[in-house]
Amino acid sequence: MIKETSILHRENKKPIQLDVSFNNNGKQKPILIFCHGYKGFKDWGCWNVMASRMANEDFFFLKFNFSHNGGTMEQPIDFPDLNAFGENNFTKELEDLENVISWITSPENKYSTELNPQDVILVGHSRGGGIVTIKASEDDRVTKLITLAGASDYKSRFPTGDQLAYWRNEGVAYVENGRTKQQMPHFIQFYDNFIENEARLTISTATKKIRIPYLIIHGTTDETVTFQEAEALHNWNVKSELFAIENANHVFGASHPWENDSLPDDLEIAVNKIINFSK
Repeated sequence: MIKETSILHRENKKPIQLDVSFNNNGKQKPILIFCHGYKGFKDWGCWNVMASRMANEDFFFLKFNFSHNGGTMEQPIDFPDLNAFGENNFTKELEDLENVISWITSPENKYSTELNPQDVILVGHSRGGGIVTIKASEDDRVTKLITLAGASDYKSRFPTGDQLAYWRNEGVAYVENGRTKQQMPHFIQFYDNFIENEARLTISTATKKIRIPYLIIHGTTDETVTFQEAEALHNWNVKSELFAIENANHVFGASHPWENDSLPDDLEIAVNKIINFSK
């Protein structure tokens, strides 16, 4: 198995750190691109174990850090660049994903003999679930869509009333990172960018446009994105498949750091479902 980390450089934009995992056997494999969630990163918890599992199943697995997730090329796990985090927004994440897809499917890509550019599967966790859903609704290169504890609505997560007025007056609002205890900023541009692009960023609208195979995986006791959000996604697209994992939480039993070479039981169920669905 090959595992390699690369940096995708872009003109006048922040670079994107990504890694690929695949069996080096000269077979053209489906590309499976994984998008992390809010305050997330590509090497969180079990994601590397999941990458190995997918590679062993003959997928070309790619995961990446969104360019403004707060990490740097030198320090991709913690969040030394809080200013970048504050400047992040949904349209930047969609552009990041667009650039990653274009890079990996390019005929000039050095991995081209190991992947099938006509078979691009998107998987997104939590907030990343919304990103991959929107992307799949507008990009015909995507052949299958999978969400893991995916969000169904972004607008409802923004403050309203006095809280919104305070945010606008201050220009910044802070949220604590439970792991690092950092006060992570959101500049008001995050909200303004959403409002300016609300039609595009409304997940229900994107969900109704999906015409490719679409799998929704969700834990019934998710404390962060409730199971009702998964049911809403499924109701908006009745041709989707809703796969409930009983008593699973938002991260399917995983945690960070993860010292084990095997997946927690609930994530094992989810990964097996992804493999079967994708094949």
